[in-house]
Amino acid sequence: MYRSQILLMVLLASACSAAEFSGAAAFDFAKASVAFGPRPAGSDANHKLQAYILQKVRVPGAQVVEDNFTAQTPRGPVAMKNIIVKFPGRSGKAIAITGHYDTKPFPGRNFVGANDGGSSTGVLLELAQALAGQPRTDEVDLIFFDGEEAFGEWTATDSVYGSRHLADTWKRDGSWVRYKALINVDMIGDKDLDILQDTNSDVSLRRLVWNAAAALGYQKYFTNMSEPMDDDHMPFVRLGVPSLDVIDFDYKPWHEDTDTLDKISPMSMEIVGKVMLESIKRLQQQ
Repeated sequence: MYRSQILLMVLLASACSAAEFSGAAAFDFAKASVAFGPRPAGSDANHKLQAYILQKVRVPGAQVVEDNFTAQTPRGPVAMKNIIVKFPGRSGKAIAITGHYDTKPFPGRNFVGANDGGSSTGVLLELAQALAGQPRTDEVDLIFFDGEEAFGEWTATDSVYGSRHLADTWKRDGSWVRYKALINVDMIGDKDLDILQDTNSDVSLRRLVWNAAAALGYQKYFTNMSEPMDDDHMPFVRLGVPSLDVIDFDYKPWHEDTDTLDKISPMSMEIVGKVMLESIKRLQQQ
């Protein structure tokens, strides 16, 4: 009995430890992503980052799916890849946390997208480490979208290629009905973190996430500012999945070559990562 109690305590301690989210580790993942240079969809650097992501997400309990497709773009057909990391549950329901890993193509420039592409990649990679080996009620999917950025000016047909492709897949196979929620994170590494309330997002899901942030003492970073956002969540909004965009759009180096590592913060990434874990916990209780 005594040994059993000790074993239980060790297992519980291990579970608690595994569920921690490290902003420093998320920043290191973002740093490694940025080191590949500009990473627009279809580029060699993008392919190298894909391989890096695939290496880092093969953690205990994860099922990794490579969702390959060809997108029709203003620059012709481009091969793209969504990376889906599934942590199975037992309820038949699912929760998705998503973000993009590509950067906007700016020919002749050195746009490395530390915040816009790098921060979402870093947070998702660290979430994979935190979720590894954890028992759960609902399946949790971490989805790395390719092709979020437009090749030219943002339009309905030149943008969010990866999320549009996956939403179409979910619509065809009916799997979208399994999803309690989809939360997209984008540009969440800003040192001066102020996440707006996207008015295109699901109101109840937004309230749950903002309450989770408040419970963790992070309410000042999840602001009352509101604006409609067009991002990777919108194909799923239109599909009928309760979806939310968690984004700090008030970012001066947006789409500038000065969107570099010195503009992002491990603390901001830790805030968002911990709020995502708390939101997953609350969603699983529903």
